[in-house]
Amino acid sequence: MLRRKDYYYVKARREGYRSRAAYKLKQIAVKFKIFQDVKKVIDLCCAPGGWLQVAREFVGEEGQIIGVDLVDIRSIPSVTFIKGDIQKEETLQRILEVAGEVDLVLSDCSHKVSGVWCLDHERQIQLARASLNIAKHTLRKGGTLVLKVFQGSEYTTILEEIRKSFRKVYTTKPAASRRRSAEMYVIAKYFMK
Repeated sequence: MLRRKDYYYVKARREGYRSRAAYKLKQIAVKFKIFQDVKKVIDLCCAPGGWLQVAREFVGEEGQIIGVDLVDIRSIPSVTFIKGDIQKEETLQRILEVAGEVDLVLSDCSHKVSGVWCLDHERQIQLARASLNIAKHTLRKGGTLVLKVFQGSEYTTILEEIRKSFRKVYTTKPAASRRRSAEMYVIAKYFMK
C-alpha cells in the first residue's frame, strides 16, 4: 500500500523506469554534470536496471554501458551485462576484459536491509569499498565515481578513503531519496590515476 502512495515509485511506473532510483541518478546528473563528456559507464549492483536506463539516455547509442549484478536483469538494448559479485576478484577481471578504461562508475549498492542497523551499515560499507576498488582499477584519469554510502560509524572513514583518489568529493541526498533513509551519495570527480 505504501508503494502506491510513493510519488517516485508511481512516476517511475508511469514513465517506464524499472525503479524509483532512476530519479536519484537524474537529479545527481543535473546537479553535478556527471555525464559531461562521458562515453563509457559501469553501473555496479545495477538490478533492476533503472540507472542503466538513465545512463543510456545521457550517453546515447554511441556510448558503452556495462551493468554488473549478482542477479540477472531483463536485457536493455545496447547494454552489456556481467553477472557477478563485485566483491570477488574474478568479477573485477571480467569487468576489465569487457570495459577496459571508463569515464564514469556508478554504484547504488546495498544489501537487503535486515533492520539491525550496525550490520546493515557494515555490509553496505563493504559494498561501497568494493565499488571504490573497481573504480580505482577501471576509471580513466579525471573520471568520476557516484557511490551510495549509508551514514554511520564508517561514513567519515570511507569519505577519507575516497578523497585520497579524487580531487573533488561532494555528498548529496537527492530529493528522490526517502527522507528516513540513511543513504547519502558521494560524487567523486577528477580521479587521480
